[in-house]
Amino acid sequence: MSTQSQTNNVYSTYKQNVQKYFEGISKITPQYFQAATLLQDECMKTCEKTIGASVSIQQEFAKKAGITSDIPNEAKTAMIETNKQIVQANTVNTQLVKTVIDTTVQNIKTYNDNVNAFVELNKNIIQSWMNPFTLKN
Repeated sequence: MSTQSQTNNVYSTYKQNVQKYFEGISKITPQYFQAATLLQDECMKTCEKTIGASVSIQQEFAKKAGITSDIPNEAKTAMIETNKQIVQANTVNTQLVKTVIDTTVQNIKTYNDNVNAFVELNKNIIQSWMNPFTLKN
């Protein structure tokens, strides 16, 4: 056995460094997700506003140029139905992604809950391997 103190061995140093690393990540992660969420929100607002402004400009141009903007009922219905299908597909896709994420989180939690059992199993395996080689007093 080593006469060095536990704080000077490679495993203790490694554990301390890993702990510091994850403490740092834990502090910055909420800020990262908040910034990403704000960016996504601003992008969506900007897209919506840009499309609205573009349609408004086109509408104003058509009105001043005397271009009719009337469309047949069939075309209007097709546009509305297509948009409904796009919204529905987006909703299903979002639900699917959320389900995949939730399932992944649950699997990680399950693994996390069982890490200690895996460690104990491996310790027992190592001990059984080492028993034949251990010097007995």
